[in-house]
Amino acid sequence: MIPAVVDRHPRAVILLCCDAFGVLPPLSKLTAAQVQYYFISGYTAKVAGTEQGVTEPTATFSACFGAPFLVWHPIVYAEMLAQKLEQHKSHAWLLNTGWSKGGYGVGSRINLKHTRAMVDAIHNESLLDKSVEYEEMSLFGLQIPKTVPNVPSEILNPREAWANKENYDESLNKLYELFRANFVEYADRCPLEVRQAGPYF
Repeated sequence: MIPAVVDRHPRAVILLCCDAFGVLPPLSKLTAAQVQYYFISGYTAKVAGTEQGVTEPTATFSACFGAPFLVWHPIVYAEMLAQKLEQHKSHAWLLNTGWSKGGYGVGSRINLKHTRAMVDAIHNESLLDKSVEYEEMSLFGLQIPKTVPNVPSEILNPREAWANKENYDESLNKLYELFRANFVEYADRCPLEVRQAGPYF
């Protein structure tokens, strides 16, 4: 069997998270500053049953998705990633495989079939077409596609997917504060555009 040969740089980079609060959209297109912010944040969530003592969703942050292994400040790695993306004209995305229509215990896990369809849309670059419309997520500033082939449009904007909008807004503000508190540790070395790219101010 002949091994596959990698002869080109990736056209897309996907940051993966699992948001058990049901707040983040299933898919977001990231700017150069946002990819640095969310790479530094390294967000995911633990849910009951994944670790001993975890009984409710718990936000977990690990800088660059590997904090224990970092030698330098996370901004060094984040800037390297952004430079590579710019150099090779690649795009960055935040893909959330967590909960929709409510948080853990209320909503449901995003359908794997829909996650695969979003990955396909990233790889075939159909989401880069000028006809695709995006809307901005409140507080986080993430760019959410209004349509993705083979994905129900009603799940793309998480707030619209929740039956109780007040509960969504409460969870949104809670997650915003968790992101903000985490980023304080790294903000002193980050340029202004990165600090403004996600919850901080």
